[in-house]
Amino acid sequence: MFIASLFAALLVILSTFTHYEVLRLLSAYVPRIRIRPRARLLAVLFGTFSGHVLQIGYYALAYFYLRDHFDLGTFGGQFSDRFPSYLYFSAEAYTSIGLGDIYPLGPLRLITGIEALNGLLLIGWSASFTYLTMQKFWKISERD
Repeated sequence: MFIASLFAALLVILSTFTHYEVLRLLSAYVPRIRIRPRARLLAVLFGTFSGHVLQIGYYALAYFYLRDHFDLGTFGGQFSDRFPSYLYFSAEAYTSIGLGDIYPLGPLRLITGIEALNGLLLIGWSASFTYLTMQKFWKISERD
């Protein structure tokens, strides 16, 4: 359980720093893009979405590595031992959809719970950032 806790903490740190950098870069570069102000919102949406996909990938790689190298459990249900299954499961956990046709067994459950909480916080951060971007670039009187 110690190794699962350690990896969960490292994944939270890595994904939070990655998310911070994505939002920092977006806030620095999106205002400079020479497109209509309201179209800049699309750049923010695609940028934050890409950041979330990257963070889901971190967790998927961790599940793959920890299962094979540290024997921290396995997965039950409709799981196939190929990377797309890890990615699917990670996206399911990160977005807090919940457990469905694939579920973790053993200490991997701890990482799954932490991923759900981490995803919830980072998705909320993205929503707040998007709202602030809309306030800045989306004028109601504009016709796009």
